[in-house]
Amino acid sequence: MKRCDLHCHSCFSDGSETPAELIRLAEEAGLGALALTDHNTAKGLPEFMAAGRESSVIPVPGCEFTTEYNGRELHIVGLFFAEETWPEIEDYVELMRMAKHHANIRLMEALQRGGYDVHYEEAAALTDADEFNRAHVARLLLQKRYVSSVSEAFQTILAEGLGYYVPPRRLSSLGTIRFIKQYGATAVLAHPFLNLNKAELIEFLPKAKLAGLDAIETHYTEFGAETTREAEQLAALFGLKQSGGSDFHGTAKPKIRLGSGWGDLEVPFSFYEDLKHD
Repeated sequence: MKRCDLHCHSCFSDGSETPAELIRLAEEAGLGALALTDHNTAKGLPEFMAAGRESSVIPVPGCEFTTEYNGRELHIVGLFFAEETWPEIEDYVELMRMAKHHANIRLMEALQRGGYDVHYEEAAALTDADEFNRAHVARLLLQKRYVSSVSEAFQTILAEGLGYYVPPRRLSSLGTIRFIKQYGATAVLAHPFLNLNKAELIEFLPKAKLAGLDAIETHYTEFGAETTREAEQLAALFGLKQSGGSDFHGTAKPKIRLGSGWGDLEVPFSFYEDLKHD
């Protein structure tokens, strides 16, 4: 079966690979199409699209927006952003980026007060993005042997509610869907069951579709067969298309492979074809 991967990250957000390296890895994986969906930035897209033009892999320009709905963090992916709209993405997330910057300063100061020898500049050096995120702080804590793994850092020191990490103000989920549609791109709810349960999704999806939501990710690295089936049922119930991807981050999430997730993920190429015509 011809496959695609419509969700991955480069070093321009919290991944480890360059956009061009992602295209190379997609070739090795035999993918027909790959979307770069860095968090809250389009800065990796020029390199990504240039590499894709020299490749058998079709490059899909995207972005994964960190948003909020009723106090819950939701990730909305935009796919097929035209090149002339890429600066609009940067403008749209600028206020959130400023909030992220101040939240990062507060986080590092709180960690230092808690006895952790970590500094803003050290975390910033771990990424080419404008701002680091918790994944980079987790890697820094791992390097300094305060934790034995990145996941341990998230579950302990960097968990919400423990006093160190306080999330910055986020974009509106419904407003972000409208933004994506305003610029002619395709709006996708990323990894739905990681953020909301089934009842919450049934409440959210009609509002999201009214705002312009096109699809939900039904095939995702962390979804087993039952979760995928439930996501497919929700897509059918609300007349939404399907998307999917590995959420590849390179060495930041070393067990996840591009195109195949933990090993058995298969996102049909037909998903790319269906979404492309929106």
